[in-house]
Amino acid sequence: MSRNDYVIEVHDAPLAIAAADWNALLALQSDPTPFMRHEYLAAMHASGSATAQTGWTPRFITLRASGGTDDGAPQRLAGACALYLKDHSYGEYVFDHAWAHAYRQHGLRYYPKALVAPPFTPVPGARLLARNDAARVALAKGLVQWCEQSRLSSLHLLFASAPDVAACTEAGMMLRHNVQFHWNNTAPGYRDFDAFLASLNQEKRKKIRQERRKVEQAGVVFRCASGPAITAADWDFFYQCYERTYYEHGNAPYLSRDFFHRMARDMADNWLLFIGERQGRAIASSLIALSDPGPDGERIAYGRYWGALERVDCLHFEACYYQPLQWCIAHGYRRFEGGAQGEHKMARALLPVQTTSAHWLAHPAFAEAVDDFLQRERQGIGNYMAELEQRNPFKSANA
Repeated sequence: MSRNDYVIEVHDAPLAIAAADWNALLALQSDPTPFMRHEYLAAMHASGSATAQTGWTPRFITLRASGGTDDGAPQRLAGACALYLKDHSYGEYVFDHAWAHAYRQHGLRYYPKALVAPPFTPVPGARLLARNDAARVALAKGLVQWCEQSRLSSLHLLFASAPDVAACTEAGMMLRHNVQFHWNNTAPGYRDFDAFLASLNQEKRKKIRQERRKVEQAGVVFRCASGPAITAADWDFFYQCYERTYYEHGNAPYLSRDFFHRMARDMADNWLLFIGERQGRAIASSLIALSDPGPDGERIAYGRYWGALERVDCLHFEACYYQPLQWCIAHGYRRFEGGAQGEHKMARALLPVQTTSAHWLAHPAFAEAVDDFLQRERQGIGNYMAELEQRNPFKSANA
């Protein structure tokens, strides 16, 4: 398939694209994340976590300049993205179940649909990997064209970067906003955790100290390990916690143990693990992802997974927020992203951030109805953001 000066190719698996080429393209983006690395996406596929059997059929897209080079070799990648044909809407964190239900009520087929996002990973960042804005727009328009030709109901690009949003808008896609909660280590950075607490208003500062005291009085202490220092036994214990958390909520875990084995082997430096112990026995863990250093050396931590074998009051807050924030301060990380949803995170000094996804629906009448809904929803999100800003946990400038 061609799109102006580019040739678009569709691949059945991430392994069809050279890892070095993919990662080099990712490194050019303004906001790359480790979740778009070739190793991460390939592990999703190879471990059986995101495959056709689990409702994630890979269709990786590449964009190359039309015509070969002087020596007959194909042009280098100008753009690429990870696309999946979805048989359901689970593991996405931008909810379109109502849209699928409306299609079904009218006797129309909603699935399979096309999704552009790393599986099970609600982290904002680059989705349309491109060498320049022109290639990014060509890729976005090519995706819509391919979905039309494939007679798919819809295309969804989740947790998009600002350049992606601009390209998708030019391609005629509709925008949808949501809210996440992120913590910022305000420059020049907090001296230590106590300095961070001192920046909060009295109520929030007192609450955090009380919560940490409950965990301490319960006899729970934490240790952490990162990169190759995370042992196979540590990974096994983490997975026991992760798996148990899903089953307690009535679901099988999305990710297999083999996926995390591949992460330990291929992306060890991108992971940080906290393990809570009581009387020498491990009882809880939280897994944090770490970005590669940005052009200015800035690094980001991402809260990802947690689980516990015993119930301890406030243990979740300690494992998932206070231990990671304390670590980020000590290691000079500038941002900690807390994942999808969770208004309770504001009490732990994670502030609201607007996220954006882009959507295209093939059916004109449904597209019009969804566009009307999204306009009203965006206004509601704006009002919600304004309301949240009134609940800022930090000291006021006049305090």
